[in-house]
Amino acid sequence: MITVICPVYNEAAYIHSVLDFFVTALPADKELILVDGSSSDATCAIIEEYRMLYSNVHLLHNPDRYVPFALNKAIKAAKGDIIVRLDAHTDYNLHYFERIIETFEKTGADIVGGAMRIAVGNSVQNAIGYATTTKFGVGNSSFHFEDFEGYTDSVYLGAWKKSIFEKTGLFDTNFKRNQDDEFHYRAKSLGFKVYQSRDIKLYYHPRKNFKLLYKQYYQYGLYKPLVLKKVKTATNVRHLVPSLFVIYLAMLPLLLLLGLTISLVPLALYLLVAITFAAISRKPFKEVVLIPLVYFTLHLSYGIGFLAGLTLKPVTKNGKTSKVLVTDQRELTVNP
Repeated sequence: MITVICPVYNEAAYIHSVLDFFVTALPADKELILVDGSSSDATCAIIEEYRMLYSNVHLLHNPDRYVPFALNKAIKAAKGDIIVRLDAHTDYNLHYFERIIETFEKTGADIVGGAMRIAVGNSVQNAIGYATTTKFGVGNSSFHFEDFEGYTDSVYLGAWKKSIFEKTGLFDTNFKRNQDDEFHYRAKSLGFKVYQSRDIKLYYHPRKNFKLLYKQYYQYGLYKPLVLKKVKTATNVRHLVPSLFVIYLAMLPLLLLLGLTISLVPLALYLLVAITFAAISRKPFKEVVLIPLVYFTLHLSYGIGFLAGLTLKPVTKNGKTSKVLVTDQRELTVNP
């Protein structure tokens, strides 16, 4: 038996798709635990309709609202030997669960998942999708590359053998973002194997505009230093480069005032590489012109967030979450 878990918050526009996929997909021996973070729309009412029809659909409530609390609540209630995480803003191949089970059996891994394939959307979403599947955009983060197959550091969403939580513990609720990365890094540091398979197919919907993209990657950057402080073996050069880029941009006006025009060379090279990647994308012209701006937004927001995160602590002495780290809950529902 497998347990499928899904944190939700105001997902009335998407929850039908998740529920229909669950009841249609094999295997039949499975349960779905949805954990609602105090939705104010029709999300819970829609779930209740399915609960009346399917005895293996369950709804829990998460007064703490944020994703890691929801995941931990669902894991504690899970009956399956394998726990699969879903996200309401992602589409899944009909054989998604079957391929997860097959990958566990074939590899002997403890955690498995697939690449974050990109669903077709508007021009901005398509430009984001392309940029986040290139090494210039995201470095060597394997779950952004659909052709990657093998052992890795982390996977998108993921599926876990329930038994590993006895040794790893649950998700760290200090991490409103990046809790999946932190958990996977922690599990790997304890000797558990993480495997990404090309056969596990899912399709993520990127943010619809640049403002939302900036907020998303700022939050990723903000929490990343906390992850790396906790699991030092997870540190990679890709985590540091955007913050160095931000520092360079901040210093550039001073360098130019000092007459060091040579300091423009790194920026010129950056723009050249961004334009080159856009030009070879084979995307429609409207998307090609957006791609360099996507790169700049990704790197600037992540870098600023990372620098801010170097000085922040996730919890104050009285145990309450720092106000600096609390952001819009809607933006914390998905963790690519």
